[in-house]
Amino acid sequence: MQFVEVGEENIAQAGKIHSESWKASHKGFCSGESVERHTPAAQAEYLRGERAAGKSLFMLIAKAPVGVVSVYQNQIENLYVLPEEQNKGYGAQLLEYAVRKCAGEPVLWVLNINEGAHWFYKKHGFQESGKKKTLNASLFELEMVQIR
Repeated sequence: MQFVEVGEENIAQAGKIHSESWKASHKGFCSGESVERHTPAAQAEYLRGERAAGKSLFMLIAKAPVGVVSVYQNQIENLYVLPEEQNKGYGAQLLEYAVRKCAGEPVLWVLNINEGAHWFYKKHGFQESGKKKTLNASLFELEMVQIR
């Protein structure tokens, strides 16, 4: 297994991972139209924007690319693993790698309705800080921090 930095040569692969995982995790609460807009090409373009904003983007490769994560200073974002590759430890490896890349106390945001992600991050030493970003009447993001 290896981690590689995402650049223009492999951004299409990263976009595919991001697209498939985002669709699987958001289909329960986003409209079908919204989910379908997150194509591999659209997500590759989104990731280009993330890179242009100064975020470092990494891809985990097992036999093939299986997951992505981005880091900006101490902020971890875009942690996605292909749906068929989940529950194999790849998410934990991506998170641990991202934590090592953080400058300072690692921080991330998780949707309030994403119980699986919330459990996953708690299992890996993250806890809620009490901060939240309201997205709409029933949807918000919770900040989680890892104290080293």
